[in-house]
Amino acid sequence: MAKGAAPPSTFAPLHHRLFAVIWAATVLGNIGTFMRDVSSSWLVTDLSASPAAVAMIQAAGTLPVFLFAIPAGVLSDILDRRRFLIMIQIGLGLVSSSLAFLAWTGNVTVEGLILLTFLGGTGAALATPAWQAITPELVPKADIKGAVALNSLGINIARSIGPALGGFILAGLGAAAVYGIDVLTYVIVSAALLWWKRDAGAEDGLREHFGGALRAGIRYARASRSLHRILWRTVLFFGSASAVWALLPLVARQEIGGGPGFYGLMLGSVGAGAICGALVMPRARVRLGQDGLVLAATLITAGATILLALTDFEAVGLIATFVLGIAWITMLTTLNGTMQAILPNWIRGRGLAIYLTVFNGAMAAGSLGWGFVAQEIGTDTTLLVAGAVLVLSGILAHRAPLPSGEGDLTPSLHWPEPAMAEPVAHDRGPVLIMITYRVRQDDRPAFLTALHRLSEERRRDGAYAWGISENAADPEHIVEWFFVESWAEHMRQHRRVSKSDADIQAEARRFHQGPDAPLVQHFLAVDRPGGKPTAA
Repeated sequence: MAKGAAPPSTFAPLHHRLFAVIWAATVLGNIGTFMRDVSSSWLVTDLSASPAAVAMIQAAGTLPVFLFAIPAGVLSDILDRRRFLIMIQIGLGLVSSSLAFLAWTGNVTVEGLILLTFLGGTGAALATPAWQAITPELVPKADIKGAVALNSLGINIARSIGPALGGFILAGLGAAAVYGIDVLTYVIVSAALLWWKRDAGAEDGLREHFGGALRAGIRYARASRSLHRILWRTVLFFGSASAVWALLPLVARQEIGGGPGFYGLMLGSVGAGAICGALVMPRARVRLGQDGLVLAATLITAGATILLALTDFEAVGLIATFVLGIAWITMLTTLNGTMQAILPNWIRGRGLAIYLTVFNGAMAAGSLGWGFVAQEIGTDTTLLVAGAVLVLSGILAHRAPLPSGEGDLTPSLHWPEPAMAEPVAHDRGPVLIMITYRVRQDDRPAFLTALHRLSEERRRDGAYAWGISENAADPEHIVEWFFVESWAEHMRQHRRVSKSDADIQAEARRFHQGPDAPLVQHFLAVDRPGGKPTAA
């Protein structure tokens, strides 16, 4: 955005009717989910006085994220995302229908609750990458970060309304009514998805299969420096900031001396701060810039953490958690929005799944680690240490800016069709691609620098090996080569090259001398007499 330009409205993405309809439906769906979770958590306390049983309900709802996030990301990229989400809504509706039936007939058991909670968590884990991946399909690129912020706002609205509404209905009408209302919310979400007439694209035989898509996602993640930078920032911030979430119940009860009602108020204060943060974030982003906003959110989180360590006043505790909510949603939406902006559509679900896995892993490992630290040095001292770590890591990380995410990721489609003597089977491979350049000795250092920049793009888009060779008899004769696992994967590689990547390729090609373009050759593995292909 140009300096001095007016910041976009927080609700600008809602001007797009498709996004507005699906956003409203998902808010209702999340309200239903929070209602269901409150009902299940309460029911298990009626069925068992064991803290382990309560903990099992919590674990059953969160464990699927660790187990299924990356496979879910693969599925969201190789399947039609709209149909995939509809099928998940149907499955989740069956889970809540089963809970409603068991509650209505009085046959709820701890084991049944744990199993159905795990199935509900599995549905949520499968759906999350696809929900996040469809955002760029619902709004223009300029509104993606605003849409991500609104999605986070919607979750916090649901978190503020759902538990209270669920508790009220549970007390007045019973658990079966809560679960029944949750079923209706899945019907609403499914109806919104059915209303969306998504262009699924033509089928041409190049659709990825699960194993190959998983390998492509891992290759992309290993080769993308922009993705690495976001993931490291995610680990640094959420691994440190998890201390406040792990220890907040102890702060509320032991340090401030409040009861369960006050702890609920503290959580509500976080939600209120998150809503406020989503409203002011667009203007703050214009004033501070992306990296300044992240640094400010990190320092504010550190300040809130330290304040919670030093206070024993309820009012101060509520102020600290309100400020924490503002900083928390700022970090969540900025990192998630940046991740959305750097991922091309073909890998979006897998990239977001990797981000979700790293985020949840940092939170889980950080919470466990800070819990052990608190056992040794006390809650207040641990929060002070965590606050100091946040300050130090935020200042150091600020020296490595986040990617801008402003590159044009639409496919360039500028690669010509490869020359073939006869049609090639899609599963034939590996494939060796060789590009021959002629480069003057004076241009060699700059050319090699450009070519090494290009190597990242080759690996992201499908190459599993890459290198440069020179002709021993003619050093100006340089060959860039890379291997792709199959002919079909190379054809997909043709489609994956973005316009930004095409600019990187053009930078390397400008050093080539001669009237003709660099020579591109494709070599296919040849079967041995026994029928097995030769090794790459």
